[in-house]
Amino acid sequence: MNEFEAAELLGHCASFDNRKPSVAARVAWASALHDVPLDDDTRNAVAAYYSTPPKDPDARLWILPHHVRTLRSKIRSARLENFQYQPVADETPREYLARYRGQVQAIASGQVAPPPNRLALEGGPSAGFMRQLEERGWQGNRTVPDTDEESLADSVRRAGPLGVECPVCSAALGHPCKSGRVTAKFPLGKPLPKPHAARVREAAGEPQPSADEQAAREQRIREASARALARMEAEENIPDAEIVEEAS
Repeated sequence: MNEFEAAELLGHCASFDNRKPSVAARVAWASALHDVPLDDDTRNAVAAYYSTPPKDPDARLWILPHHVRTLRSKIRSARLENFQYQPVADETPREYLARYRGQVQAIASGQVAPPPNRLALEGGPSAGFMRQLEERGWQGNRTVPDTDEESLADSVRRAGPLGVECPVCSAALGHPCKSGRVTAKFPLGKPLPKPHAARVREAAGEPQPSADEQAAREQRIREASARALARMEAEENIPDAEIVEEAS
């Protein structure tokens, strides 16, 4: 853009903001926009600037050269959104660069109509590829959970014992196990620092003991506790040793 083109652009800006173009202004604008031509995209950049309301309703719009450069670049980049390079057979790197730049320039300037929409992939995976996936345990596309609770449960399920419901205290997914002790602060039971052993086995996929095995285990625990209690009582009831004085 030379000084005369900058003066014409300033006159176009004056139709929006009533500025008073001057010789100094056209020299300054020509220097700031020396590599920007005066074309329809440049004029449309000015119109785009004044068609956008300012953040402050009381502020006065006053376009500057950097506004023209930025908005013009956005206008031209929008035409390249769906650009697809059209190659030719057996082209050299130099020919590729020349053709690529030419196609970009032609579409960005509006000389060639841009592609109407982005090309989409068609077709599905091959039968061989699907067979390999199935051999590796693939069972189909994963379904999206209907609710946030299902999504949370799926993420928690991979986090260890808290990823399953406790079979002992019925603690929900993601919640710690709780004891049977009810307090004013914990009306549903005091949380335990460690999960129940049955919950750990459930998360690890280990089989849970049957009712008879569980009853036998509890009986062994009760018998061991009774023996320990009897031993403690026997130790407390040891008679004091009698001191026998020898006859002089």
